[in-house]
Amino acid sequence: MKLKISFKHLKHTPALDERIKEKSEKLDKYFEGNTNVSWVCWVSGDEHWAEIKVHGPKFDFFAKACSENMYKSLDLCIEKMERQFDRQKDLYKNKIHNSAKKTPKYLEIEERVWDEIEFQEKELIEKTA
Repeated sequence: MKLKISFKHLKHTPALDERIKEKSEKLDKYFEGNTNVSWVCWVSGDEHWAEIKVHGPKFDFFAKACSENMYKSLDLCIEKMERQFDRQKDLYKNKIHNSAKKTPKYLEIEERVWDEIEFQEKELIEKTA
């Protein structure tokens, strides 16, 4: 993972740098391979902004957060990013599991099951009549 940190209108302190590296390590569990993580932190008036961009071979994610404290902004930004990852992972899992229902083999089996159910219903009706 490649990490890039930029600050605008804000002093670059080792504590902020360490906190950003710590937060970025949380993202490692979601990715394998080459990813670029880019942080931009700035102050506008009384608001502290944090922005993160994660770029990989098949994905791009972006999150931005604002609060009265830079550390809180970093936390909010990571929370937003993790929600995006979880949502994307769920969409991917659902796509894999739902795609099996459209295969010809699945449709053939489904048709056989319905034919069997209809046959059993007809036999039951004939026996009771």
